[in-house]
Amino acid sequence: MWPILGWLACSAWLNGVHAQTGGTFVQAGSTLVSAMMMFLGNEEKVYILDKSEGNAAQINGHPAWGSVWDINARQATVMEVVTNTFCASGMHLPNGSWATFGGNDAVGVGGASPSGNYDSAYGDYDGRKAIRILNPCTDADNFSSAQCQWFDNPAVLSMQEDRWYSAAEALGDGTIVLIGGFTSGGYVNRNYPNTDPTYEGGGAQPTYEFYPSRGAATLMQFMTTTSGLNSYAHTYLMPSGNMLVQANLSTILWDYNQNIEYPLPNMPNGVARVYPASGAVAMLPLVPSNNYTATVLFCGGSDMPPDYYGNYSWPFYNTWTYPASSDCQRLTAEPPDGSSPAYEQDDSLLEGRTMGQFITLPDGTMLLVNGGKNGTAGYANQTLYVPSLDQMPYYQSLASGPIGTPAIYNPNAPQGSRWSTAGLSTSSLARLYHSSAILLPDASVLIAGSNPNIDVTLDSPYPTTYTAEIFYPPYFSSSVRPQVSGVPSTLSYGGNYFDLNVSSSSYTGVTANQAAANTTVVLSRGGFSTHAMNMGQRHLQLNNTYTVNDDGSYVLHVSQVPPNPNLLTPGPVLLFVVVNGIPSNGTMVIVGTGQVETQPTSAASPLPPSVTATSVPSSSSSGKTGGAIGSKADPTLISCLCGVAIIILGAC
Repeated sequence: MWPILGWLACSAWLNGVHAQTGGTFVQAGSTLVSAMMMFLGNEEKVYILDKSEGNAAQINGHPAWGSVWDINARQATVMEVVTNTFCASGMHLPNGSWATFGGNDAVGVGGASPSGNYDSAYGDYDGRKAIRILNPCTDADNFSSAQCQWFDNPAVLSMQEDRWYSAAEALGDGTIVLIGGFTSGGYVNRNYPNTDPTYEGGGAQPTYEFYPSRGAATLMQFMTTTSGLNSYAHTYLMPSGNMLVQANLSTILWDYNQNIEYPLPNMPNGVARVYPASGAVAMLPLVPSNNYTATVLFCGGSDMPPDYYGNYSWPFYNTWTYPASSDCQRLTAEPPDGSSPAYEQDDSLLEGRTMGQFITLPDGTMLLVNGGKNGTAGYANQTLYVPSLDQMPYYQSLASGPIGTPAIYNPNAPQGSRWSTAGLSTSSLARLYHSSAILLPDASVLIAGSNPNIDVTLDSPYPTTYTAEIFYPPYFSSSVRPQVSGVPSTLSYGGNYFDLNVSSSSYTGVTANQAAANTTVVLSRGGFSTHAMNMGQRHLQLNNTYTVNDDGSYVLHVSQVPPNPNLLTPGPVLLFVVVNGIPSNGTMVIVGTGQVETQPTSAASPLPPSVTATSVPSSSSSGKTGGAIGSKADPTLISCLCGVAIIILGAC
């Protein structure tokens, strides 16, 4: 009899083939804790953080609010986290480790605050100053060891100030700057009337600081200018080393070393993009064709009048009735021609969306997932016009109309035709406040979370959600994926080029010369996903030439990272080879020295000229099928077919 393991392998393989149909969603197990925050640790593991709340999953006698999700098994395991990570920020470190910063004070059942810094019901400590460090591990490591667990001890490692909803941005030497936030709970970061826009009577955190520490926190004028709508400010390190910062309707270039702000134009059309308006914001792919010009795309959010946002306690409007914005703007904060920066009207979203989230795909397009048609992020027990929770139509949610259909933005398409939903299916799961999404090494997208509730709530219109999904972008409908060897483990800023070998099975329907000419090498950093944003997300294309062999394989000659660490700060990235728009599996590599330090740079060595083959073999396959079965014999497929043969014929 065919062993039961064979049946399991066959079932898993068949499920995988079904899953890998371009444009589809597949449910991917439980995350055990609701995925408010999420990041890719390595090629095997995704790390997930929730706030301290009453999750059924337990660890060390209390509800868990951390887990690690195995990509291959699609199973989560709880992890111990000591402090309350509620609405923390996070960022990669140069050596591939990750850090999360801040959170909320200790809470108990129903979000109640204890008298001190610890709650005995949920077993959580005050996390507002916390710095938590994680070294991602693989199955080859001992996960029970301290080296594979969160280091979370504010008595040993902490920030200078309390921070909740703070921004985090990595710098060219690997230092992280931490900006603003609240000091305690609230919907927006202000009282009303707003008579103390800097400190809000102690509720606002108007300073910035660094990790590793550079000493006491420093007052940042921009936090006063944007008072109220400045939580989770949008931050992007620019090629010059200055930082683009956007919050409320204001925009600046900021010299964080000198604390000098250079005002840029206000956001057009009165559309707020930061929490809780929560537009989708991301940097466009950095590419050689425009000399790595940094442009940021802002889409959706809300043009709700400022007074409607109310105060720390609740909004002064029934937000779930207010339509989200469909407006999109591009901003190049440092135009290469020296002209004055200006927002540029871009194609509008196909429908208004709040809490939408951009995931930059390896093919250079941008996937928009999650969010709702109306309202804002956040939750409340009432509004100015609805005086009690039992009268709130969506329980504590301040948004309505979940959008389950993703959209894809092509930054290179002519204006007027950049958005598409063609061939994309619709998820049945609401992904509203406290959802997250990240790119996986196989170039699919993991989507999880949604919890617009103060504590775990399973029977509300938009309940606490533990079910993960994987979305397979359209390129999963290709019959082949590029097969690549020779990927280095580290990359430098400038220096000697390296070679990648691409097999002849990596393309279909074109000649080897055509495939090589349409191949790119890209570095993708998914970032720290939370609150409809991915802190640190970047996509950078490396220069390359090629040599085509007569057997249909070819060698890519690839430049190192451009010798400017501000374009792509030191730390982990996924390297993809993209052939005719179809990505390989990503390989995780480290950019830079792995240390927080001034990164050494050198001039990029010249690439050899491209060489085509005199014999130009090509595949007869069309390259488009309903599944994503690889071009090489799959051993699991062989096992599966062999088992069927045993059942029917008695032999394989």
